Amino acid sequence: MTYDNTLKYLVEQYPKPFINWLLKSEPTDIQIIKTELTQEPIRADSITFLQTANKILHLEFQTLPTSNPPLPLRMLDYWVRLYRQYNCDIEQCIIFLKPTTSETAFTNQFIAPNTTHRYRVIRMWEQEPEPLFNSPALLPLATLAKTDSPESLLEQIAVQVSMIEETATQQTISVCTQLLAGLVFDGDLIHQLFRREEMRESVIYQEILQEGIQEGIQEGIQEGIQEGIQEGKQSELRLVMRLLNRRLGEVNPELQTRMQNLSLEQLEDLGEASLDFNSEEDLVNWLQSRGI
Repeated sequence: MTYDNTLKYLVEQYPKPFINWLLKSEPTDIQIIKTELTQEPIRADSITFLQTANKILHLEFQTLPTSNPPLPLRMLDYWVRLYRQYNCDIEQCIIFLKPTTSETAFTNQFIAPNTTHRYRVIRMWEQEPEPLFNSPALLPLATLAKTDSPESLLEQIAVQVSMIEETATQQTISVCTQLLAGLVFDGDLIHQLFRREEMRESVIYQEILQEGIQEGIQEGIQEGIQEGIQEGKQSELRLVMRLLNRRLGEVNPELQTRMQNLSLEQLEDLGEASLDFNSEEDLVNWLQSRGI
């Protein structure tokens, strides 16, 4: 969910570069539509409304091709609900982030008797990186683009990020770049090219974490507040495990079991502390210091 939250943040904060990239247009007025659609609400990752062009750009970011209901049906469902509410042109695009051979990533339509619905599919690993260098907001996605030399590409992106003049923007883009690069790059290489301290210091990193936790909590509300909190904890645990696996390699099962006993606050502390871990022994010492 962290990758979805990262991209949702980028689209909401910097919608124009995404519109320029995907629609090849120059909108003068952009409105972000709420991501929850009515009639037994479902959530879309990001919906951007181009008010002057009377068009909606609906973006779906997918790390994995699995979906329930299947993605083609979901896209039709989104289109019907959006069209009912806004009655305007709708451009839908699924952006697959991680390489896969799944047929879903190569399907761009829903077909049923008397019904055909088409949408765009973008597989990031097939996209040339150069167009994504045109805007700082697209640099995080450039880490997932087509390349014969992944390390050189990441070095180029790191240089582009370092050239962003406004400090807050540079920090935000750097953190988002590191998070998305974690899908395809080794953590050690990422830390060689980007400052680890940026993660700890960044407000956006904390916002993304908290949004992921809140989504877990909100999804559990119908089953009770306690279940929602537990879901938030599980979301945080999954995030921390990803950070540790990238930093230290596969964490052994015994330590994973011990980590399940941590509270939500302790998991948040561990996620921050893990940025300074160099070996599994550091994780063991951290757990022991808290009686886990």
